[in-house]
Amino acid sequence: MSSAAPSEAVLVLDFGAQYVQLIVRKIRELNVYSEIRPHDTPVEALLAEKPAGIILSGGPSSVYEDGAPRVDPALFEAGIPILGICYGQQLMAYLMGGVVEPGSEREYGPANVTVTDPDLLLAGAPVETQVWMSHGDRVTAVPEGFKPLAESANAPIAAMGDTARHLYGVQFHPEVHHTTYGQQILRNFLYDACKCSGSWEPGSFIDEAVADIRATVGDAKVLCALSGGVDSSVAAALVDRAVGDQLTAMFIDHGLMRKDEGKQVIEVFSKILGDRFVPVEASDRFLTRLAGVEDPERKRKIIGETFIRTFEDESAKLGDFRFIVHGTLYPDVIESGGGKTDTIKTHHNVGGLPADMKYRNVEPLRRLFKDEVRRIGTALGLPDDIVQRQPFPGPGLAVRIIGEVTRERLHIVREADAILREELREAGLERSISQSLAVFSSMKTVGVMGDGRTYAHPIILRAVETEDFMTADWVRIPYDVLARISSRIVNEVKGVNRVLYDITSKPPGTVEFE
Repeated sequence: MSSAAPSEAVLVLDFGAQYVQLIVRKIRELNVYSEIRPHDTPVEALLAEKPAGIILSGGPSSVYEDGAPRVDPALFEAGIPILGICYGQQLMAYLMGGVVEPGSEREYGPANVTVTDPDLLLAGAPVETQVWMSHGDRVTAVPEGFKPLAESANAPIAAMGDTARHLYGVQFHPEVHHTTYGQQILRNFLYDACKCSGSWEPGSFIDEAVADIRATVGDAKVLCALSGGVDSSVAAALVDRAVGDQLTAMFIDHGLMRKDEGKQVIEVFSKILGDRFVPVEASDRFLTRLAGVEDPERKRKIIGETFIRTFEDESAKLGDFRFIVHGTLYPDVIESGGGKTDTIKTHHNVGGLPADMKYRNVEPLRRLFKDEVRRIGTALGLPDDIVQRQPFPGPGLAVRIIGEVTRERLHIVREADAILREELREAGLERSISQSLAVFSSMKTVGVMGDGRTYAHPIILRAVETEDFMTADWVRIPYDVLARISSRIVNEVKGVNRVLYDITSKPPGTVEFE
């Protein structure tokens, strides 16, 4: 189950673009609802959703490659406004009779574009403007009915448009912040071509979600898988508003939490939900199942299945539950292989769930990004220390241990993480960092402590800043703060003799290591 999409929506067809999630994110920032669909979704299925408009994403392919992703050309005759971005423009031109040729050289990064005809799409942009390019092929002649709108040194048709049919294309990426007037271009398409009203707000989602939850669960009893994190807390509050006493929230302490976190969750939610909050201690069960397992995907799937089996066993003591609530978000769905996106990592509450579980899923947040969920949490009246809490993965510290999960390794990474968070808080950096973490590596390195040789494990630190967790940049933590963190970890955490700091962005990395 998931909340019904708003009636006014723009669909993004995914051709394997690096930036496809950003397109959706930027559309939503303009108060228009958007979702991703696979590029090969049948035209009839797309039209059945009655979208206000469709965007064709970029992608790594050439339109001339064998097996290159396509759309049915009938889509362009359906009377729906369409915007092609990068590969999307090339595909539109190719299928509609234009000319696409290999460029003399690949164009990647910032580029200057000259607007030759602003038309509707480029209205408000200056004649000379900076954009972000990432392409090899280029359109050299527009299809019948189109006209060129812009050009660059390596792209003679940097933008094109058929105003009568509201079909447009851009060779550059308006969704990337390096494109100076990218949001203005998207706004022009959404508001002037698609005639969107811009009435969608995450807060307005609450009433729709509540109605959808009630229609789905009826008078059945509902169990919420509550971790105490932002996502599951907001999901619990939303379902609580919808069905009240039909909801029981269960906190399974799998022994993979951060230091003292389990105690904090119990304290907070016992006050919020009273006797409808049920804590369960299950660390032995999880650690037994994880013994000897090193592969991160196996860890996630084992944890996902063990969660469900534990919920089944414990909830049977409380009554007959037909539904289970998860705090699944849209990035979880995408990274777990939603649409045509490759599976980056299986999220334990998406691809990690067993196929034969007895519950039906209720995932009221699966259409939302993290910042949207925070805004909904605030609107639902949740306290700020819950709503603004840093994300923590459902599998917990198990995916912050590279290698087998043991009690000793959990103790090491838990203590290192506590030091990291304490020092960031003391330095006034905690709220400005989107997510920070410590990772235990099973490899060993040589060191010297006192006058003796050591052979112990490194701890890897990571801190990122991001708007949507689909892309992220590493935080430039001051050296003196890093020095204090490193010194404390090495001196206070037995079994560690080296501290490393990860300076990888996402992409190519992910926020978590596993």
